[in-house]
Amino acid sequence: MAIIVDLDLLLVRRDMSVGEFAEAVGITPANIAVLKNGRAKAVRFTTLDAICRTLDCQPGDVLHWVPDDEVPDDEGPDADQG
Repeated sequence: MAIIVDLDLLLVRRDMSVGEFAEAVGITPANIAVLKNGRAKAVRFTTLDAICRTLDCQPGDVLHWVPDDEVPDDEGPDADQG
């Protein structure tokens, strides 16, 4: 199972930097990187709420599920453990 976090595209569409986004959401840029790189083990609903409020989107715009065999090599949870 793989949950993909689509923050990059949403940030580009809103012309928002990672730093601006992290400050608006109230988490560190390092934690944004953890989310973007698929290394997060969990996301608090309060954080997801802040993400959606900041990006004016729905949770399904941020997160989506794909079967393991369809996960691109650079997006899975083990992408940087080669």
